[in-house]
Amino acid sequence: MIPFAATLAALAPVFLLILFGHLMKRGGFPGDGFWIPAERLTYYVLFPALLVGNLARAPLADVSLGPFALALVASWSAVALALLLLGRWLTMDGPGFTSVVQGGIRFNTYVGLAAAEALFGTAGLTLAAVVIAVLVPLVNVLCVGVLNRHGSAGMPGWGAVLRGLASNPLILACLLGILLNASAVGLPWGSGEVLDIIARAALPLGLLAVGAGLDARTIRDRHGAVVAVSAVKLVGLPLVAFAVAWSLGLPPAERAIAVLFAALPTAPSAYILARQMGGDAQLVAGMLTLQTIAAVLTLPLMLAWLA
Repeated sequence: MIPFAATLAALAPVFLLILFGHLMKRGGFPGDGFWIPAERLTYYVLFPALLVGNLARAPLADVSLGPFALALVASWSAVALALLLLGRWLTMDGPGFTSVVQGGIRFNTYVGLAAAEALFGTAGLTLAAVVIAVLVPLVNVLCVGVLNRHGSAGMPGWGAVLRGLASNPLILACLLGILLNASAVGLPWGSGEVLDIIARAALPLGLLAVGAGLDARTIRDRHGAVVAVSAVKLVGLPLVAFAVAWSLGLPPAERAIAVLFAALPTAPSAYILARQMGGDAQLVAGMLTLQTIAAVLTLPLMLAWLA
């Protein structure tokens, strides 16, 4: 078990950077025009550089990839099914229903990578990259499928969904890193040093952008659904992930990373997808804000108790 105080101390810089980003945005510095380009730079350049560099040099042979991937897929699929039932119980409209699913299974990659490195170092980053490679396609297929069925913007078709997955920079970065690792090519011609320099900016800039996107006003209007889904995401999913990982006999580090990513707050991409495909964007914004604030306490608690 990871002591609560040690977990909180390790994660404190992560949440302080999120708070700093929020204060910067509220103070108007460096200006509203900064944040969207910063998010795009992080998503398309900085995080892919971090993932490629880490996976290309990682000792993947030490990771039980099959059981680890099975634990992740089984946990997220089970909770997605539970959220479908919860959405029916909350008797909300179609767009609200899609946001229940998104708020309960999406996870904030920026916070996850920063927390994995803070708690477990390079080994944590390697396992986090495996989580991204497995779960980003699964979560996107589940969320887009529900939005296709219940969103108010119409059905773009599965061809568009597959093209989006095939061009996702995080997925492509994970696949490239694994390919370089498996082929024994590694990172030739000094590219590793270049990637390291680029990647150093990924986590701080990504966390600042998370903080800039928070708005406590979005919680008030739909607080019942926001609280219910947030409880499932921050407590229910980590419990399920721990139970599945334990039943499959995963090593402690893999079990801890599974719990960590299950306990993360939902991702800003849920809000963007809700706006694009006719989900309830306001409901997603409330979940995003409440979960990020609550995770300051729940994330260390889940890790101290379960990891």
